[in-house]
Amino acid sequence: MCGGYQLLGRFYRDRSGEEQPGAGVLPLSTVAGERRMIGDVLLECELEAGTLRSLAGFENHAGRTILDEGAEPLGRVVAGFGNDGQSGYEGCRLGRAIGTYLHGPLLPRNPWLADWLLAQALAHRTGEAPVLDPLPDELEAEAHGVSAARARSRGGRF
Repeated sequence: MCGGYQLLGRFYRDRSGEEQPGAGVLPLSTVAGERRMIGDVLLECELEAGTLRSLAGFENHAGRTILDEGAEPLGRVVAGFGNDGQSGYEGCRLGRAIGTYLHGPLLPRNPWLADWLLAQALAHRTGEAPVLDPLPDELEAEAHGVSAARARSRGGRF
């Protein structure tokens, strides 16, 4: 997350214009910004076709991440800044891999994302995504609701 997300791209360009190479795993690049983008964030994500879900988290970054042409974002920003404070998107998805600026207790606040990541890891290992028995998520749903409400209260950016 965050710095790791930036390093998964092709490069990071600092304020002096010097480029540090990235791992090139995700189709993106990052440029240092002047102002930090910080606060609660809320996304709309569709990691499974036809299933739109909200993802609540916290962002704190000055980098402006630009996705390559045709790259798939993790989600659409409902409230917060996202990748660059302008595009309306946050994160990047490539197959079963995701990268994001979202910090904090992301998985406890979003148990559906934890379930999706586990299913993707198992599918990678076994060749198919298993159907997992659900666990009670009442506390996690409450944490998601609190985080989502904080993000909504700061207002939508896009």
